Amino acid sequence: MDQLLRTGHQPDPVDSRRPSGLGRFGEYGGRFVPESLVPACEEVERAFAEAWGDPLFRAELNHLLAVYVGRPTPLTPTARLSAELGVNLWLKREDLTHTGSHKINNVLGQALLARRMGKRRLIAETGAGQHGVATATAGALLGMPTTVLMGEKDTERQQLNVFRMKMLGAEVIPVTSGSRTLKDACSEALRHWVTSVDDAYYCLGSAMGPHPYPWMVRQFQRVIGEEARAQCAADLVSGTPDYVVACVGGGSNAAGTFAGFVDTPARLIGVEAAGGAAISAGTTGVLHGFRSKVLQDEHGQISEAHSIAAGLDYPGVGPEHAYLAESGRATYVTVDDVEVLAATHRLARTEGILCALESAHAVAWVIRAAGDGTIPPGSTVMLTLSGRGDKDMATLMELS
Repeated sequence: MDQLLRTGHQPDPVDSRRPSGLGRFGEYGGRFVPESLVPACEEVERAFAEAWGDPLFRAELNHLLAVYVGRPTPLTPTARLSAELGVNLWLKREDLTHTGSHKINNVLGQALLARRMGKRRLIAETGAGQHGVATATAGALLGMPTTVLMGEKDTERQQLNVFRMKMLGAEVIPVTSGSRTLKDACSEALRHWVTSVDDAYYCLGSAMGPHPYPWMVRQFQRVIGEEARAQCAADLVSGTPDYVVACVGGGSNAAGTFAGFVDTPARLIGVEAAGGAAISAGTTGVLHGFRSKVLQDEHGQISEAHSIAAGLDYPGVGPEHAYLAESGRATYVTVDDVEVLAATHRLARTEGILCALESAHAVAWVIRAAGDGTIPPGSTVMLTLSGRGDKDMATLMELS
C-alpha cells in the first residue's frame, strides 16, 4: 500500500522540481509496493539523497560520463532534412554514447549508488535491450554480476542485444508470462528483487516505478537537457529552441531532456507510440509501484500495448510526464508504425544517421508537424535522438 506522506521532506534547493512528499508529481507517483519492498525503497531513497548531495559521488559520475560514456554528446544540425521540412532541426546525439543510447547515463549513476550501498549484484528489466546492455556494461565495469529480465517476445526481436548482454557477462532470463514484453519483464524484475534485497540492487531503466526511481532516474538523465540547453545557447541565434521533442515510453530520455528546458519558453513535445499511448489514451491507475496514466479496461485490468519499437511497448508512462501533461507544460502526441518506418528511412537517407525505432517516433512527429503547419516554417526544433538503430536492423530488414 502507498505509505503516508512524510513530513520533513524539504525541497532540494538546486532542483525546484523534486517531487513532494513520497515522490508525488501532483496526484501521480508515490510508492505502491508490497510491505516487503518498502524498506528496500527507503534504503535506495536515503542512499540516493546522500549521494546526490556528495560532491565526490557527483565528481566520479561526471568523470565516467566524460571518459567512458563520451559526454558531452554533440548537438547536430540536419542540413538536408531541415531544408526539406522548412524548419531548423537539431539532434541531441545520445546515439553516440558508449552502448549506443541514453540508458548508460542513468545506469552508471545507479551502479555507482549500488556499490556505495554495499550491494554485490545488479538486477534490471529491459524491453528493447538497451537498458539491459547498459546495465551489463556497468556490471562488467564495476565487477558486479548482472541479471536481466527480458520478455520472451523481445528476446526474439532484439537478438543482437541479447547476445551483447551475454558477451558482457550478464545472465538474461526470458519472461514467458503475459504479453512477454516490457510490462512483464518489469513485473518479474520486482519479484526477483523481493527475494534478494539484501545483496542485490534493482537498476530500473526508466523514469517510472516506486519512489524514488522516477525522481532519481530523471536526475541521472538531466545531463541530456542541461547539455542541450547550453549547446542551444551557444549555437542557436535565438538561444532557445521553439520546440523540444523526445520520444516517450516510460519516459527517461524525455524527462532528462525536458529538465533542461522546463523553465524556458520552449514547447515541450513528448511523442508516444500510437499503440502504447498511456497519456493520450490511458486513465489514472497504478502499475509497477506508481500511480500514473496507464492503459486499462473498465475493470482496471492492464491492457496490452503495441509498438514497432520494443522500448515503447509499455502500457504506462512515468508519473512526471502525466503531471506535465495535466499541467499543460508539455504536450503529448502519437505516431503510428508506418510513420516511424518512413521517418527511419528518411533520416538515414538525408543525414546518414540510422536511429533507433524509439527515436524515430520523435522524428516522425516533426516530419508530420512541419508538413501540416503544426510547426510553423522557420521554427527551431531540438530533438533528442535517444539511441542508434543497430538493434533494429533485423526488424527493418523484415518490414522493408
